[in-house]
Amino acid sequence: MTVLVGYVPSPLGEAALAAGVEEARRRGERLVVLNMSRDDVLVDARRAPADDLARVQRDVADLGVDAEVVQVEEGGDPAAAIVAAASERSASVLVIGLRHRSAVGKLILGSVAQRVLLDAPCPVLAVKAAAR
Repeated sequence: MTVLVGYVPSPLGEAALAAGVEEARRRGERLVVLNMSRDDVLVDARRAPADDLARVQRDVADLGVDAEVVQVEEGGDPAAAIVAAASERSASVLVIGLRHRSAVGKLILGSVAQRVLLDAPCPVLAVKAAAR
């Protein structure tokens, strides 16, 4: 089994990564860090550059955790991609970052986190970024 982390290059993604590392250590499981880029937008701030993903791989390895960093290059629905990856990899837990959104923001844009929470085939650990 694996611990799957939905990673974005932001303080929120770093919080999810840190929680995922701790969860993988606690469970004695492999860590899979997933970053996804949507193919229906020209620029996607959630797409991590290659050097950032290499840093994540090094940092996790330095912590002594067996990990794999995966970037899904194409996809239109981040929630579906995260849920599918959790199913495909038999994840024991899925770790995601959670940010505060207004009620109107949730209504207009929908919520990837909410869909992951509802559709995931395993428990979901939702974390917030550290206070600034």
